[in-house]
Amino acid sequence: MEPIIRTENVTRDFQSGRQTIRVLKGISINVEPRTLTVLRGRSGSGKTTLINLIGALDKPTNGRIFFDGKEITGMTAAKADELRRVNMGFVFQSVALIYIMSAYENVEFALRVAGFDPKTRKRRAEECLSLVGLGKRMHHRPHELSGGEQQRVAIARAIAHKPKVVFADEPTAELDTMMGLQVVKLFKSLVEKEGLTVVMTTHDPSMMEVADHVYTLEDGEIVDER
Repeated sequence: MEPIIRTENVTRDFQSGRQTIRVLKGISINVEPRTLTVLRGRSGSGKTTLINLIGALDKPTNGRIFFDGKEITGMTAAKADELRRVNMGFVFQSVALIYIMSAYENVEFALRVAGFDPKTRKRRAEECLSLVGLGKRMHHRPHELSGGEQQRVAIARAIAHKPKVVFADEPTAELDTMMGLQVVKLFKSLVEKEGLTVVMTTHDPSMMEVADHVYTLEDGEIVDER
């Protein structure tokens, strides 16, 4: 099966004064469709930089990146925006919900932004909130929900427009271990039920058992793969 994401010898440099710092050093990975792939590593290992590159939020210094069989390395900003809007969903460490909106309104608003069919927006928003276990709490605002429930709303919002890949950058960092494991198991369930591909970063070794594939990063290099 053709990988939905592929990188070839990707590097990423940043300038710090006159010094060039190489954060990623020749990264080559494959992400298979309908899998949960984890990028694991300590803070500063390069995992967030890598997820930003494969999520078309940044561009590599060298190397090539492919998404769904097409090279996206030199894509214009407008094309990258369109790619993210249509084919990608994002879940961040800070849930970034709109706090004056209910859970339902947060998801429905994201569907509006994505240009989702107005006739089916209501049904899809309700369906996604039910998928993440919030069918009975969809009209609560974020401050009325626990941290784990807020993250579930963020996941519902990310999957609502039916993206090909969901990127989750440290989505469990603000949660306790038990709640974090529930979130990761939810991702795994969505891979199976919705046919999603999920790429997630974490530093928590307890999350590894649920993943289909794990890349371990250290000092900008892949040091283990399983």
